Parts: sequence; C-alpha cells; structure tokens
Amino acid sequence: MICAPAATTTFINADLWGSDAHALRIEATRISALGARPASGDRVLDLGGDRIFPGLINAHDHLQLNGFARLIYRPRYPNASRWISDVKRRLDSDPELIARRAVSRADRLLLGGIKNILSGVTTVAHHDPLHGTLSEAQFPTRVLSHFGWSHSLYLDGAASVRRSHHATPVEQPWIIHAGEGTDADAAAEFDRLLDLDCITSNTLLVHGIAFSAHQQRLLAEAGAGLIWCPSSNLNLYRATPDVTELIGLRRIALGSDSRISGGRDLLEELRVAREVSGQDEDALVPLVTEQAAALLRFADRGVLREGALADLVVLPAGMSLSQATRADIRLVVLDGRPCYGDWSYTAALDSPENFARVRVDGREKALTRAWVQRLAQSPLREPGLEWAAQLRDSPELRHHRRGGTPI
Repeated sequence: MICAPAATTTFINADLWGSDAHALRIEATRISALGARPASGDRVLDLGGDRIFPGLINAHDHLQLNGFARLIYRPRYPNASRWISDVKRRLDSDPELIARRAVSRADRLLLGGIKNILSGVTTVAHHDPLHGTLSEAQFPTRVLSHFGWSHSLYLDGAASVRRSHHATPVEQPWIIHAGEGTDADAAAEFDRLLDLDCITSNTLLVHGIAFSAHQQRLLAEAGAGLIWCPSSNLNLYRATPDVTELIGLRRIALGSDSRISGGRDLLEELRVAREVSGQDEDALVPLVTEQAAALLRFADRGVLREGALADLVVLPAGMSLSQATRADIRLVVLDGRPCYGDWSYTAALDSPENFARVRVDGREKALTRAWVQRLAQSPLREPGLEWAAQLRDSPELRHHRRGGTPI
C-alpha cells in the first residue's frame, strides 16, 4: 500500500454514505473531520454531489489465483473436495495451468492486488500464507495480517484444524472454508467444527452453503460469522446459502473468492448478492464496509468517521454501490492519497507524474504509475486494463520478456 502522507484535503459538496454531513477532511492518513469547513491551507476538492464510501473490504480472496481462468469441469459439484480433486488432476498436464503456475508468486499476487484496487477494495483478507510481497509499501491494497486460518477439514484434517484454531488469539479472526457444497459431507462440517471447539467468537466460516437454519443460529449465538461468496457458490455448486437472518444479525461479510471459481471482483459480487438475496443497499453495503471490518477485527476502517483510515471510494452522484462497476469509480483514496480514478480528481489531489494513463473497460482513467510499471513487467495481464504503449515497450519490459515465462 502507499504509505507516504499527503497534504491535508477537504472534500466538499459530497454525499457521505451513512452521514448527513457534506464535507470530509483528511489529514495525512486519517479522516480528521466530517462536516467541517476547509481550514486555511487545505487542498479543497468540490465533488459536486458525488458519493463517498469507505474503502471496501473484501473478506475472502486467494490473491495469487486471480490470473487463472475459471476452473470448472462439471456442470455441478456436490462439495469442494470433488472440485479440488478435479483441479489437482490437471495441474501437471494442462498446458495453461502449467504456464500460469510458472509465473512468480509475486507477479500473481500483484495481479490480485490490482484486481481489488480497481474495484474500490482497499483491504483484503487473503486466505493463504502471507508472502513477503503483501507487506511491501507499494502493494496495491492493505492485506489482513493478524489472523489464524486453516484451509478446510478436508485438506488439513481435524487435528491440524483444532491446533490452528486454539493457537489463534481470541482478538484475531480465525478463518476456514466450511460447508462448501450441498451434500451430507458438507453439511456435517459445522457439527465437526463444533465438536472440535472451533466455533467461537473469532471464527469466520467461508461459504456455508450446506448449513441449516439451526446451524446458522448456533453460529450467530457463538458470536462467529459467515463469509459469503455467492458467485463462487453458484458457479461450482449451483446453490448459495439463504443469508437473510445472518444479515439481520450482522454476522456476515462478503468475499469475492478468486477468479478460478468466483466472479470478476467485489463489485460484481455485490450485484450477484443483490440479485439472489433481494436485499437492499442499506443491508448490502455494510457487508463490504463496517460489518466486514467488525468481523475481521478492524476498528479503523469500513466507516466514515473521525480517526478512521483515509481509505475512500467516490462514485458518481446518485449511484448505488451495488450497481457500480470499476469503470464507474471516480476516485479511490488509499492511506490518504489518490491511487485510481478519473484524471480530473487524481490530478487535483496529487502530481500527475505519479499516475499512468490507462483505460479500464474502455474508459479513460488514472492509476498509480508504479503499479502499472510493475504490471507491465509481468507476463500476466488484467482483463480490461490497458495502458500507454511506452510502458509496454520499455527496455525493462523487453528484458523481462526475453527471460520471462510466456502465457
């Protein structure tokens, strides 16, 4: 993420989500005031009614897997173990999978970060080991770093899962795939975790398709939560849980999963969530902001309030978050500095030299130049993202191509 402090900025004539105020002030990397008039010396940006949301939180992704095409080999799977088995059988024989796996993990993680920042995501829960790339100052998003996790009962086994859970401090989230499928094996995982004493106030279960209404209530009563990934659920299993009660109890967050099974990004996930649940904007936005922050044990993000991190997303006036696409986003602010959006906004807040001219799904945008330069040197490409020819044809990139892995 970008860490250097920015000048003090006040946004005026803004529509602040969850607030009656129409101004928001940033000092360095924090929100310093809502509704206050600009102070002398502030940089002032008139949003003309555009909407400000907190930076979005993606509660579940596998960042290094987003450069792969969707890996689905049957019309419908009964549970995750069958799907994992299908993928494993092809890892060393499918030329496309071989080529993509040969790309460095750093490059694959970078693409996952770019995917998220383009959709307004400023914090991601990465459900895999924390590679050093994720803590670099120039990584495109914040990544959850204080947590415990297991992959699943199927892959890790009961003893390992129990050790992982019990080793996780209670103030940190513990995350595991569970109930991922529609058969009896998937349904039994909740009770197995309960017997292992792994359903506690810091437990977050990912997917939960097979959970009964009774199991969902036990989950909520324990103070635990569910991370919902409807696109991945529907693509693999043709089913997704009824989360109406958990939304009402504020025990649910939304995750995109990776593109090997899920949709394009978290904004697409919001649209799918709206379609399958029938929930309105007021119910869905917290799943990617304040509710997600609470379940992941963040006290400083997901909200627009004094002292919160200056991670922001700006949409056109009147546009709902669950109807937006990444090309609609007018501005993303990370750590108090603009990093993606319309040129009219990014250039008003920072030096144009810090941005590259790009096209996102056909629309002209600005994106942090350092990220584009790094992506230009990678063999991977983000679908729908194009940049200037001078970056593609730089000497550094030509050198990388000679020694890189073609895809």
